[in-house]
Amino acid sequence: MSNLNFSVKGVSLSATKFENKARNFSFIVDEPPSLGGKDEGPNPVEYFLGSYAGCLNVVINLVAQELKVKVKKLEIEVNGDIDPAKFTGSTFFNRAGFQSLNVAIKLETDANEAKNAEIITKAKERCPINDNISNPTQINYKITTRAALN
Repeated sequence: MSNLNFSVKGVSLSATKFENKARNFSFIVDEPPSLGGKDEGPNPVEYFLGSYAGCLNVVINLVAQELKVKVKKLEIEVNGDIDPAKFTGSTFFNRAGFQSLNVAIKLETDANEAKNAEIITKAKERCPINDNISNPTQINYKITTRAALN
């Protein structure tokens, strides 16, 4: 199978609001009022957490199907704390992102505990989002700027 390419493209609608387009879908990223936004959509880190949970959902179900295990119920919660000091520019010493993430998975299947543990282990190994946040990922920037006309 050849590589799959995924992309989003968007435009800034305000200092905190951004409209993304992915395939045939549009979605708004905004901040809550406490961070200067109008709360018109999840903020970037909430989408990040949601994409991680969504990716785990897909891969857990895929692995279970491959192992001929029926998933009866799956709940995933992902959370973490961010120190806003670097984000707001009041310090440059702390990380801007999550210090750690907490992932809680409640998996109910027709299999035994050993098989369920195998599903989770394989899913963590195969989840693209888990891979990207567990390993350094090269980021290539192409920046285009234009000075304001006076």
